[in-house]
This record gives sequence, C-alpha cells and structure tokens, in this order.
Amino acid sequence: MFNNAKVYTVESVTSGHPDKMCDQISDAILDKCLAQDPKSRVAIESFGGHNLLLIGGEVTTRANVDFKKIAEDVYRKIGYQDNLKIITNVTSQSPDIAQGVDTGGAGDQGIMYGYATNETKEFLPRGVVLAHKLTKGLEILRKNNQIPWLQPDGKSQVTMQNGKIRSILISCQHNENVSSEEIRETIIEKLIKPIVGDINNIEILVNPTGKFVRGGFSADTGLTGRKIMVDTYGGLIPHGGGCFSGKDPSKVDRSAAYMARFAAKNIVANNLAQECLVSVSYAIGRVEPLMVETINEKGEDLSNIVKDKFDFRPRAIIERLDLLRPIYSRTASYGHFGKTDLPWEKIIEI
Repeated sequence: MFNNAKVYTVESVTSGHPDKMCDQISDAILDKCLAQDPKSRVAIESFGGHNLLLIGGEVTTRANVDFKKIAEDVYRKIGYQDNLKIITNVTSQSPDIAQGVDTGGAGDQGIMYGYATNETKEFLPRGVVLAHKLTKGLEILRKNNQIPWLQPDGKSQVTMQNGKIRSILISCQHNENVSSEEIRETIIEKLIKPIVGDINNIEILVNPTGKFVRGGFSADTGLTGRKIMVDTYGGLIPHGGGCFSGKDPSKVDRSAAYMARFAAKNIVANNLAQECLVSVSYAIGRVEPLMVETINEKGEDLSNIVKDKFDFRPRAIIERLDLLRPIYSRTASYGHFGKTDLPWEKIIEI
C-alpha cells in the first residue's frame, strides 16, 4: 500500500445511514436534472436530522424537478416510513462560475486522486471491498426479509493486518424485541460467514454498545459529502477534500476523481504497475490541469504514460466517460469505485 501500512482499518455504511441518505437524495436530484437536461448545472446539498430535511444549493436547468417528492421517494425506498418536514432553498448557479465553465474550464480549483491495486478483482484494497460487501449484505438480508428484525441504518469496519482480516465490526439497527445474543449469532451466520468464510482467528464485534434501535434521521443528523473516505479508498490514500454527490460533472471534484481512477485502474489492469496513484489539480475556469502526476508502488514516475493516454481537460473527461447521463444515484452508496457497470471502471488496452 502507498501508506506502507501493515495494519489498517476501513469502514462502510449502509444506504440507511443518515449521511448516505443525504448523498442519495442529492444524487437523485442530479439524475432527475440530467435525465431531462444533460446540460444541467447542479450543486445540491442535503442536511437531515430529527424529522427535518433541508435541501439547498445551486441548480441551473431546464428540467422540471420536484425536490420534495424526490427526497421522499428516496427516503421511502431506503426503508424509512416516518414523515419528514422538508425545506428547500435552491437558487441558480453564479454567473461568475458559469463564465469559466462554459468555455470548458474547471468548475472549481481543487486536488483529486485516483488509485488502483491488483490486490482484488475490483482493483481495490481487500479491506475496502470487504467493508462494502458487509454493509451491502446487511441491506440485502433486510430487503429480502431474511433477517426480519433488521432496520436500515448500519455500519461495518474491517481491520486488516499483513493482508489478513484481524477484526470485523458490524453495527446494525434492529427492532426493540430482539436480544443481543440473537443479533450476534444471526449476523455471524447469515452475513459474516457467507462473505468471509473461515472466521477463526478473527475478532468479531457486533453492536458493541449492546443496543441500536434508533437510527437514521431519528437518531442522528446527516449531511451530503460527509463520507468521502467511504466513497473512495477508505483513507488509505490522500483525498483532496471535495465530495462527489450532488455535483454535475463540470465540477472536477467529481469528474476528475473519476478520470484519475480510470487512469489508475487501467495502468494496473495493463500490468504497468501493481499499484497506481494518479494526482491531478485544477484552477477554476482554466482548461488545462495544473498538475497530472502518476506513480507506482515503487514511487516510479508513470506520468508520461498517463498524460499520453488520458486527457484531463474537464470537457474531454465528460466526453470520454459520457458523464452527462443520470448515472449518479448508483454511486451514492457502497462506494464510487469497483462497480464494473460504471464508465470509469471500464478496462481498455493501453
């Protein structure tokens, strides 16, 4: 790993986690805009907690968008039935930003990173893949009614040591009338063992506080973009700071991070490196990136290969990855990388 960690911990959260609900609401609004008007400019933030949801931001679009209905539909689809008071405060994008973006420049300044490793078929670290499988598994078990007492909120955490699983932590929201013993036994048998296999020598923690009945917006607040490490590489490589959800692809926080992943994955997939880290930076309104740097696991410079094969100008990224489509709700839970149907996960020949 680039951080040379013999021991590392990563986490994932379910679609019913309050932060992830905000990501899904923001991206559902983005998709609605792009479906009707691919030239939509969208920067939407959602904040939810304790029976209140606030949707704010900037949208310039010809689309007809019912923000409240979209939010309610996402909330119900996730599995929550309580009512939310929804407040919207959405305006149009600043013309000061538009004058730079309309000419093909970056929608903001920023630093983005893309990473890949040959450790797994997803080209992601094993711990990251496992953490997402565990939380996605919780959702599948709940929606299939295989564990009838499961509720939508939940988390996983995986600690790896020298390439092996050292510990697994599962926190799952549940009905009131189920014992801690039943929860632990069921989670181990129906979730962990089918995914992990042999659990000998693995420390397993399930709901360590002993109770997790209240969850989602009833118990906590959520905010778009507050799970950027869950969205990317688990904190194992740097993150420039910008989140993805709720932003159209003119925002390089999103599109350039996808392009950096596309480049890194294809460097590894073409056996040019075992691990690859791509770094890129931009100035607002400027077409050419300020920096494109690529290194492998040995610290060797592969920048010339990436610059030759991958165009990091914002408009070129949008065209190559076909990003003006309503594909973003798919990314808003269980990570933005590793899902083979997404355009930045396509493997090409270099």
